[in-house]
Amino acid sequence: MQAWQVHENGEPSEVMRLQDVERPTPGDGQVLLKVRAANINFPDVLMARGHYQVRPPLPFTPGVEICGETEDGRRVIATPALPYGGFAEYAVADAAALLPAPDALDDAEAAALHIGYQTGWFGLHRRAHLEAGETLLVHAAAGGVGSAAVQLGKAAGATVIGVVGGADKAAVARKLGCDVVVDRRSEDVVSAVKDATGGRGADVIYDPVGGEAYTQSTKVVAFEGRIVVVGFASGTIPSPGLNHALVKNYSILGLHWGLYNTKNPKLVQHCHEQLTELAARGVVKPLVSERVPLDGAAAAVQRVADGVTTGRVVVVPAPENGAAA
Repeated sequence: MQAWQVHENGEPSEVMRLQDVERPTPGDGQVLLKVRAANINFPDVLMARGHYQVRPPLPFTPGVEICGETEDGRRVIATPALPYGGFAEYAVADAAALLPAPDALDDAEAAALHIGYQTGWFGLHRRAHLEAGETLLVHAAAGGVGSAAVQLGKAAGATVIGVVGGADKAAVARKLGCDVVVDRRSEDVVSAVKDATGGRGADVIYDPVGGEAYTQSTKVVAFEGRIVVVGFASGTIPSPGLNHALVKNYSILGLHWGLYNTKNPKLVQHCHEQLTELAARGVVKPLVSERVPLDGAAAAVQRVADGVTTGRVVVVPAPENGAAA
């Protein structure tokens, strides 16, 4: 089969190589899946660079989120067991963690429903307890993680403010349902958010960016507001001023979704049921901006690394209606 492999760490476009390799052999409790679609996530970028908290042995195949097909023909969502990731024709996954792919979504959309939407659901509902009528601020609202949070925020009845970088991404954020869109390249984020909220600020802030975005968050978080720290796509990990959190009376909440798989996997299943229902109702639908063939994966991962994509970019190794080989 064909699979992309990383033999040394560096920028994805430089270190990912498409090679002919043997199909992986599942271990105990694992299954072999034909990859129908593999969604690109920022952790794929970080793993290629050697900067992620999980460092699979070299060489490894990136791709942490797929829609796959079992040997008996079931469509499933899975997080492949590295080093046999999803940017390949076949991947390996833990059988106990397979989730049914929603009928309402095609393969690329189903692949994109998992990590970003689970992170959004846990961040907004489990950690921040977002309530209807509250104001939610989402940084990088047109990106893969942010777009999921926007849709989930609207589904929860919140007023959503999306922060983006550039006019094209602003247009995407509006289509996603943001009530207010702030272009950080042409507007002052702090002033714009205060104006939009009558000076009150946002009740919940969803931050996958870190760096300057986090600093802005601390200036526009409302009384008893909650800042959900999801990641650091900016490359800068902020150092919170706890005296500021004390004086302004807000909470800083960390979210590592992957921990739920080991600490409370039943919650992951419950979340998937909620997301499947929302997808069936048409309330959430992953924004897939690009579907690329397998040989375009490295260039696509690099575009995600460079921050020039919107929504989700998904690698589709074969036609989406193809049968299992």
